[in-house]
Amino acid sequence: MKVKQILQSKGSGGVETVKPGSTVSAAAQILSEKRIGALIVSPDGQAADGILSERDIVRELGRRGTSCLDETVDEMMTRDLVGCAPDDDAEAVLTKMTEGRFRHIPVMDGDHMIGLISIGDVVKARLSELKLERDALEDMVRGY
Repeated sequence: MKVKQILQSKGSGGVETVKPGSTVSAAAQILSEKRIGALIVSPDGQAADGILSERDIVRELGRRGTSCLDETVDEMMTRDLVGCAPDDDAEAVLTKMTEGRFRHIPVMDGDHMIGLISIGDVVKARLSELKLERDALEDMVRGY
């Protein structure tokens, strides 16, 4: 399965972003309201300057306490984004995410972000693919 198929199955909800200079507390509020695990830091909704995840916020809360909530997202975000392309194989993306120990990856078409997928999205797609393979094998064995 390709990444573009995962994006299609998610629908056209778009990517939740936050502008550079926003406070971490404002980002945390968006994460909570939208019930999502990460935001892309972007000035225009297409270029990805970085990513801020719930894990990033919790890690810094544990280290420094609530004072980190007054910082800007620019100070806490991960700048060196690892992305994927729409034609990348889902299994390769899953491996990349597992080895990198991150749960969200932007889907890039050149310099433009066209989506964001989570490790849950990729696992769900892979499980669906495996179910189809299993069903096909069972049909072959039964002679259908």
